[in-house]
Amino acid sequence: MTEQAQIYAGHGGSASIENPGYWWYVARADLLEVALRHYVEGSGTALDLGSADGPSAAWLRDAVERTAALDIDPRGLGSDGVCGSALALPFADGAFDVVSAFDVIEHCDPEDVALAEVRRVLRPGGRFLMSVPAYTWAWTDFDVANGHHRRYTRRRAVAAVERAGFRVERATYGFATVFPMFAAERTARKIAARRRSGPVDIVEVPKVPRPVNTMLTAVSRFDRVVLSRGDLPFGSSVFLAATRTD
Repeated sequence: MTEQAQIYAGHGGSASIENPGYWWYVARADLLEVALRHYVEGSGTALDLGSADGPSAAWLRDAVERTAALDIDPRGLGSDGVCGSALALPFADGAFDVVSAFDVIEHCDPEDVALAEVRRVLRPGGRFLMSVPAYTWAWTDFDVANGHHRRYTRRRAVAAVERAGFRVERATYGFATVFPMFAAERTARKIAARRRSGPVDIVEVPKVPRPVNTMLTAVSRFDRVVLSRGDLPFGSSVFLAATRTD
């Protein structure tokens, strides 16, 4: 680990840094694209918050003209990325046409400060894309290790974004097809009564055999079919697109 990276050790960095091929990261990128891409297609400049989680945002860089990257963890940033916090964005007011925050806002406390910063750096009429983990009942030691402050329902996510001065264009759950497995895994964790004292540097994702990894990736494509036509009524994530209002 570099000296700069050591400064941020313990913040709950993204496991995708070391496991970009893990099925959940691959599937999430696919589902986010089909659910949200058309809201920002052809836009000018985008800011991708949490860019060290690169696998989820490659499609965004393809959908817009230019992308700036920011993350609190420098390890996943390219040479043109900015190391900083979503709670105090180092950018001018109205600097971007799009801001994305894929599994970022749940790490931010206070939540309203992070969303206010997103709104500040968006131009009027700019688009905000967000994904967050779903359901407080699913909270386990895995959330603690990841440095989460909260989980969301669709209603909770919509309410937070609307309070921050946005009009929500779409809000849907994701990962409905694999939801029974997710619920079973979270229940097993609760029964095991595991304990974490705080966030860890890089979280270990569950180890699955390669055939299972491939199977879960393929099964999640059923969600893609549904999301291309409408919203999902439940799932382990919430996806949202919103427009900055004046």
